[in-house]
Amino acid sequence: MKFRIGIPREIKEGENRVAATPHCISTLREAGARVFVQKGAGAGSGFEDSSFVRAGATVVPTAADAWEADLVVKVKEPLSREFRFLNGRTALFTYLHLAAVPELTDALLARRVTAIAYETVTKGGGLPLLRPMSEVAGILSVQVGARGLEKAAGGKGILLPAVKGGKPAEVCVIGAGIAGRAATRTAAGIGARVTVLDISRSKLAAVREETGVRVRTVLSTPESIERVVTKSDLVISTVLLVGDRAPVLIRRKLLRRMQRGAVVVDISIDQGGTVETSRPTTHAAPFFIEEGVVHYCVANMPAAVPRTSTIALSKATLPYVRMFARTGVLPALRKDSGLRAGLNTFRGRVTCEGVARALGLEYTEPEALL
Repeated sequence: MKFRIGIPREIKEGENRVAATPHCISTLREAGARVFVQKGAGAGSGFEDSSFVRAGATVVPTAADAWEADLVVKVKEPLSREFRFLNGRTALFTYLHLAAVPELTDALLARRVTAIAYETVTKGGGLPLLRPMSEVAGILSVQVGARGLEKAAGGKGILLPAVKGGKPAEVCVIGAGIAGRAATRTAAGIGARVTVLDISRSKLAAVREETGVRVRTVLSTPESIERVVTKSDLVISTVLLVGDRAPVLIRRKLLRRMQRGAVVVDISIDQGGTVETSRPTTHAAPFFIEEGVVHYCVANMPAAVPRTSTIALSKATLPYVRMFARTGVLPALRKDSGLRAGLNTFRGRVTCEGVARALGLEYTEPEALL
């Protein structure tokens, strides 16, 4: 029997991405898989059902039809009304961010789901499936931060770049990973004055190499964060601990010392957030004000540009989905240690150390189960 891959329509609020493009479907068909795409799954990204049919997929009417597969490939984590589809026969490949959603973890464990998270798959010391969306989120953070600074959103009413007779806005980027560097390049490129903080000297050196003298780099400590944040008009926090809950770097006490109408963009919100006052928001209502500071905490930022995001994400995931199609899920996990690092739950056990630590659960090495 051919390997069955299901692609359901995303139901998270404001989520317009789809897990695979028609081009990917063609490749998976060539690898011997049968692909089932839920009706309308690609519409938000500009891919009509007919394009999936031409690529060789079967368009199915309901989510239940798409979930009836050997492997379900998604973009975002299953929501509570999708829990009924979870079972031990169908593996799941998607962004999970389980440290921030213990109820999903409980459901995956109870239903013995083989759940593989994009955000913990590794390759060559990097995170290849997190990278494209981190870059998109970093670029978007500057756009949404600029919107937050507009008076209508509660901001100070300033632009990021200088105009004649004025001065540029002060932008603080915490974290010099993929998202942080993308945010830095974007903010500096439009003329803001940017300071980047990180605990890694080598990452700060990479920022200087990319941006030159336009950007100031500072070794991150509690004292330096406090000093830079209180002077900033826009703070973009991008810090990531793989699989684990994000560390809280800006407490309410520090927030109170920030300028009124300043903006915080908490990219790390899908891992719990790095600002004590952060709480998830949506694309429909992205901002809220706490202690006089505008917060942007949308947990699926790249969904704002779904066409770009879908193409970038599906290009990154395709080699792994093709491997599943050719060999099956368990053989692929046994063969590829980087893919195995993405395994978060398996046969009722937590198999990601970061998730286990964040949720206070027992960790089991995946090798012991596979």
